[in-house]
Amino acid sequence: MTGRLGRIRRVSGPLVEATGLDGVTMADLVELGPARLPAEAVAIRDEVVTLQAYEYTGGLRPGDVAISRGEPLSAGLGPGLLGGVFDGLLRSLVGAPEYLFPGRREEPAATTLWHFVPEAKEGDEAWPGVRIGTVDGVGLEHRVLVPPGVAGRLDWVADEGPHTLAEPVARVGEAAIALQTRWPIRRPRPVLERLNGGVPLFTGQRVLDLLYPVAQGSAAAVPGGFGTGKTMLLQQIAKWSDADAIVYVGCGERGNELADTLQELRELDDPRRGGRLADRTVIIANTSNMPMMAREASIYSGLTVAEYLRDMGYHTVVIADSTSRWAEARREFASRTRQLPAEEGYPADLPSSLAAFYERAGRFRTLSGAEASVTVIGAVSPAGGDMTEPVTAHTQRFVRCLWTLDRDLAYARHYPSVSWRGSYSRDAAVIAGWYTGRGDPEWVRRRARVLALLAEADRLAELAELVGVSALPSQERMVLLVGQLIRRAVLQQSATSANDATCAMPKQAALVDAVLTVHDRSVQLVSDGVSATAMEKVDFTPLLRAREDSGSSDVDAVIRRREELLGVLDGLT
Repeated sequence: MTGRLGRIRRVSGPLVEATGLDGVTMADLVELGPARLPAEAVAIRDEVVTLQAYEYTGGLRPGDVAISRGEPLSAGLGPGLLGGVFDGLLRSLVGAPEYLFPGRREEPAATTLWHFVPEAKEGDEAWPGVRIGTVDGVGLEHRVLVPPGVAGRLDWVADEGPHTLAEPVARVGEAAIALQTRWPIRRPRPVLERLNGGVPLFTGQRVLDLLYPVAQGSAAAVPGGFGTGKTMLLQQIAKWSDADAIVYVGCGERGNELADTLQELRELDDPRRGGRLADRTVIIANTSNMPMMAREASIYSGLTVAEYLRDMGYHTVVIADSTSRWAEARREFASRTRQLPAEEGYPADLPSSLAAFYERAGRFRTLSGAEASVTVIGAVSPAGGDMTEPVTAHTQRFVRCLWTLDRDLAYARHYPSVSWRGSYSRDAAVIAGWYTGRGDPEWVRRRARVLALLAEADRLAELAELVGVSALPSQERMVLLVGQLIRRAVLQQSATSANDATCAMPKQAALVDAVLTVHDRSVQLVSDGVSATAMEKVDFTPLLRAREDSGSSDVDAVIRRREELLGVLDGLT
């Protein structure tokens, strides 16, 4: 694309200064040097334009050409996203190691033929969000919609057949509509309205679904130190949540972890739609060895893809692993541009940037009138496990759910290591109404009892360390016992078990009810004279193993284990 022509004045890592770019505006995309490296205008002072380059700038030198494209950094949105792996600028990584060569290159999907099936007819009224047709693809039906800003009478629609991404398939007035559109990644895509209500996003992870549920269209953060299992938990959510589509953003993480995630997704069958789970997943891989400033853009690329899928009517989850690496990229660039540092060197606009990121989550009525959502789940990696550092502290202000990972639980091999002391869900109240309206009013009582028993068990455990368990009253010893049962029989979950990697809500409820029923019977027995020591010697293994020995939806097996254990307890009288 031809644009305004300037010259590079200075190069300092990803920071480039250019002159002669008259008329360039903030956030405009500029191509640098013979390789036409992409860069973004981030500051304009007199005739000097400061640019952040999104690729390695080795070989770039003063005097090289700089060409403004006259548009902000945008992503190509169209068929081929699902099942694909992309870099931070949403360029396909298929064909790597071509990625190692800087500069623009032909996208593998650019010449691919996509089978278009028209649905609209010539003469129909068209407005943003109206479906023109569909494209055969993988995972989910790809819906070709009238893009935002285009409205009028449909003058022409292409016949059914193969088309490339750039070929027009419809025309509304002077606007040609192709299979692929472009959208600025830092600008939210428009919707009709933001909707209220609390429809839960089922993750298949009991500690989340039972205690700290997240609603569709909400935002959650997963803070935890090194080795606490953040990536494993996020991978489990990607595999087992009931979202229509997953956008997994590997932002500054280790390449081997992303490679493992990609391999597992390719091998895992989709439990909801058949086929491969990878076929309804978009992976944006900007690992720690890739360009630092593309890492900063990768978060916005992921959100833009999710909003594009949302506009088709799909419920989408964005998983960002991790937002701390994104914030570190912003800090590094802020220091290069000599911005005034704030807490721990982060730029002063860090809170507003985090707010802008998480507020793009929501449940919406799209331009087509459909109800769809974007749920954002971001990992936070505080250095040294310090939960008071700026990224963690500010993130808590803008999310609805906080799933804090506990180092002691992780070292005790209790996974997921979600702490019931430092986690919360602000969505629980509205989700409770959803359960009540669908025939499970016990969900509120069940959750409240579990949280209360866990808190009381923790308090008594600290007291027992001082005076000994035998010094506690029998009733309190039963609380300690049920605390252990809840942790081991309900909250602990094995990602490697075919039966326990995910758990349907009926089985989750059955496990909790089994533990609570055993607790109630134990309290009654000690009240009737059975010694607490005798109760503590009972073999609870059948109940503890019910989560792994029964299928992910096998409620009857859990009930049988519960009745067997109750029979053993009744035999103590």
